[in-house]
Amino acid sequence: MNKYIENLKYDLPASIIVFLVAVPLCLGIALASGATLFSGIIAGIVGGIVVGSLSGSQLGVSGPAAGLAVIVLNAIQDLGAFETFLLAVVIGGVFQVILGFARAGVIAYFFPNSVIKGMLAGIGVIIFLKQIPHAFGYDNDYEGNMSFQNADGYNTFTELSHMFEATNTGAIVISVVSLAILILWEQSFMKKIKVFQLIQGPLVVVAMGIVMNLLFASNETLSLGTDHVVKLPVAADLNAFIGQFSLPDFTQITNPQVWTVGITIAIVASLETLLCLDATDKLDPFKRVAPANRELKAQGVGNIVSGLIGGLPVTQVIVRSSTNIQSGGRTKVSAIAHGILMLFCAFAIPNVLNLIPLSSLAAILFLVGYKLARPSLFKTMYEAGNRNFVPFMTTIVGIVMIDLLAGIGIGLLVAVLFILYNNYKKPFLFDASEHFEDGKVHLQLAEDVTFINKASIQRTLTELPDGAKVVIDASKTINMDLDVCEIIQEFIEGAPHRNIEAEVIDLNSPGVQNQFNKLHAALKSSNIGEEAS
Repeated sequence: MNKYIENLKYDLPASIIVFLVAVPLCLGIALASGATLFSGIIAGIVGGIVVGSLSGSQLGVSGPAAGLAVIVLNAIQDLGAFETFLLAVVIGGVFQVILGFARAGVIAYFFPNSVIKGMLAGIGVIIFLKQIPHAFGYDNDYEGNMSFQNADGYNTFTELSHMFEATNTGAIVISVVSLAILILWEQSFMKKIKVFQLIQGPLVVVAMGIVMNLLFASNETLSLGTDHVVKLPVAADLNAFIGQFSLPDFTQITNPQVWTVGITIAIVASLETLLCLDATDKLDPFKRVAPANRELKAQGVGNIVSGLIGGLPVTQVIVRSSTNIQSGGRTKVSAIAHGILMLFCAFAIPNVLNLIPLSSLAAILFLVGYKLARPSLFKTMYEAGNRNFVPFMTTIVGIVMIDLLAGIGIGLLVAVLFILYNNYKKPFLFDASEHFEDGKVHLQLAEDVTFINKASIQRTLTELPDGAKVVIDASKTINMDLDVCEIIQEFIEGAPHRNIEAEVIDLNSPGVQNQFNKLHAALKSSNIGEEAS
């Protein structure tokens, strides 16, 4: 508890910034999902308070995700009623809890570092590109859209040229002033001044944006329209506010379509959460590792609660999580506080929030996008070699040109192809200084020899000169496919016809065993851990 109290001075300012960024994102994703705008706010509240309280992630922020928008839109249309869809969200949450207890969180560890870093950089690039129209006052595309194709019929790149047909001078002025403030706040001399350490640049930007919006209202050239500001639903009183919540239709529990949608939500939301969890851990300045299985349980409970009160499905989302980190958040208090702020402000002061220009928020997200896709990151990955750089760049291109999950999938495929190619190149070890001194060719097979190595082994054995002396050493091989065994056996049988002396050492490999289980059993049977305690 002490660490949470000690870090309040960092977490509370960060929570305000995350809250300000989250509100238009929640509204935009709800709009794209074909749901009520308030359902996005409900999901943001639940993601902050419920998931934030149960999660083991100190910096992750949850809420409605753009990656689920298309699934939600189609599901609401197919199921015929929003209340029926809410039941599917509840079912999805139950399945996520089951996945958590089944320890399915290990899935995240199968994604290579190059793909996760590519995911972060790709999201940074797409955030930057998507916010340019909002900075110019062209707000036809909803906030939070991460797909290449936009709802207004344009794509990420054609939108940039089309936006000049409908720019707003006031929005441009606000975005330029906001960027100037943020850049000033990033300077080292500003960070040394105590008052500017307490007051974050994004807070100043939002406050300045509201003031400029009010000042521009009487100027025909600079005034902002309703499309240029946050549009939070305004409830006249408490009853009207409560009336925006809704219950799922439990009479549809036997509808197989509902279960199909629920399982789909569980799978996609879990995958997106685990990937964002891993990415958030990599951004964490304190290098903490969040428990993945606990996160699945937290997300599952969050989706159950969200579905029960009328909200969209929630996942951990990297835009809000990275905003939290870059705003100085240190513990989960910032995520919880942002949810409490959203609940309070949606009820008490929605009219004030509706004065915030989207161009001010665009400037904040510019900085978030830049920090996620710093040029130094590209340089580092390039210097790491093609094996890392190619999957990294492929992931970025896939995210920008298609969407988040597709980009990650393509990047993972490329990374696997590199692994297979490298595995193909090293079916055996050969060092002329060690393996050729006695006039014999010593081929020491690798620990794992699979069908991927068939071609290279076959080529090596075929190209050995007639009359050679060969030793095929499989003593260190743990796993060997039958395909490779047959090739070696055929070579041995044909060797006399080529006057080749062939010797084989320990061809029968023991097979792959679960090394983790072996280690765990050994530690359990010993007193190593007990002695330390």
